[in-house]
Amino acid sequence: MNATGPQAAFYGASVPAVGYPEGMTIVDFVPDEVKHMVLQHWYSFPPVNPMWHYLLGMIYIILGFFSIMGNGMVIYLYMNAKNLKTPSNMLVVNLALSDLIMLTTNFPPFAFNCFSGGRWMFSATYCGVYAALGAITGVCSIWTLCMISYDRFNVICNGFNGPKLTQGKAMAMCAFCWLMAIGWALPPFFGWGAYTLEGILDSCSYDYLTQDLNTITYNMCIFFFDFIFPAAVIVFSYVFIVKAIFAHEAAMREQAKKMNVTNLRSNEAEAQSAEIRIAKTAIANVSLWFICWTPYAAITVQGVLGHHDGITPLVTTLPALLAKSCSCYNPFVYAISHPKFRQAITVHMPWFCVHEPETKTSDNQSNTTVTNEKA
Repeated sequence: MNATGPQAAFYGASVPAVGYPEGMTIVDFVPDEVKHMVLQHWYSFPPVNPMWHYLLGMIYIILGFFSIMGNGMVIYLYMNAKNLKTPSNMLVVNLALSDLIMLTTNFPPFAFNCFSGGRWMFSATYCGVYAALGAITGVCSIWTLCMISYDRFNVICNGFNGPKLTQGKAMAMCAFCWLMAIGWALPPFFGWGAYTLEGILDSCSYDYLTQDLNTITYNMCIFFFDFIFPAAVIVFSYVFIVKAIFAHEAAMREQAKKMNVTNLRSNEAEAQSAEIRIAKTAIANVSLWFICWTPYAAITVQGVLGHHDGITPLVTTLPALLAKSCSCYNPFVYAISHPKFRQAITVHMPWFCVHEPETKTSDNQSNTTVTNEKA
């Protein structure tokens, strides 16, 4: 094997089969042309076990496969099934598009780096582009989830009394999500904030470790406007959705008592209480969102506040991987699990062997049950 520099030191015959020479750091593997993008913080860590590079590379390939399959399916079905072309589904497709771009632009370079010695193999310019693409798609997905949550809150809690979501409004919401994402991703190219190599140094992201006013203010703005605010909207939307469903179910039970019947539901499929279904759905949606994004947000805030002791290469890389994994779950949580999408799969993609019967619910019926299924 031909290797030079630190790799020769690692793979050479005089070096033990496992372990690295004393004093070697993770930065020693970084090519000289991009070393200026490595923060001083990472110089204090030894190289990670090569196993991690291969493992993370394989995980990213798996995530990329499921993200492309799931999000590609959502977009394909929306484009081919006329009954799916609703304003609400436009938001779902915007989420699928953002998630699809995230993994297709991020996982190939990352996986290539992982299987090429665990180092950044591209230019410093592309490091910034890679980080910006991850930032744009991540922020766009978060804000789209926020819009989806608000739309469901409006339908379930306000019903016909609330403002109706039109195609124009849905397009404006999607445009807002992309403008927010692009708007917050551009400042590092113009001097506010920065993009650097992070973690095990085969990927790039925000600089949240430099302790100057420029970096701190940028990252705190990102944290508030692109995490705290949309998170608050998502949580409050589902809290009010659950409350509205509980109130609706209580009213139905009271009406059933007055009519001296045990259940007003005529469909046996509605045997399980709707309040239980919506509670489970809300908990699953909110929990999944927080599980995926909170660890990385916490690492960022910890770095901004100057508490760097616990920020190691793997501690940084794994939360970033978890956040990107959200792009694999979203199409199944917000689209493919919905009966209307499953019916479209039955018609347009029969080779998936999904046989979803057509629902007989009238379009003029209350939107509550349909939205519950969609959630």
